[in-house]
Amino acid sequence: MHCLRCQGLMVKDQLLDMEGGYGQMWTTSLRCVNCGRIQDSVIEQNRLARQEKVLVPSSGERNYQDDEVHLGAESFIRRAA
Repeated sequence: MHCLRCQGLMVKDQLLDMEGGYGQMWTTSLRCVNCGRIQDSVIEQNRLARQEKVLVPSSGERNYQDDEVHLGAESFIRRAA
């Protein structure tokens, strides 16, 4: 199996879940030997839940027309003598 992040090799690894509902539990997950990404069912469920909460604006682009712009002194171009 290949890693979704870097296409590296995924291997089975034993991980300790310190915050499990039933205390400490060992679990078997996949870990990338290249980048260290861990893949298991709980992590995938959390990633999918987080993606569902993301709101995308309908137009895709923000309208900056009515925004005020404040320029500081660093915004002005000075000519060399």
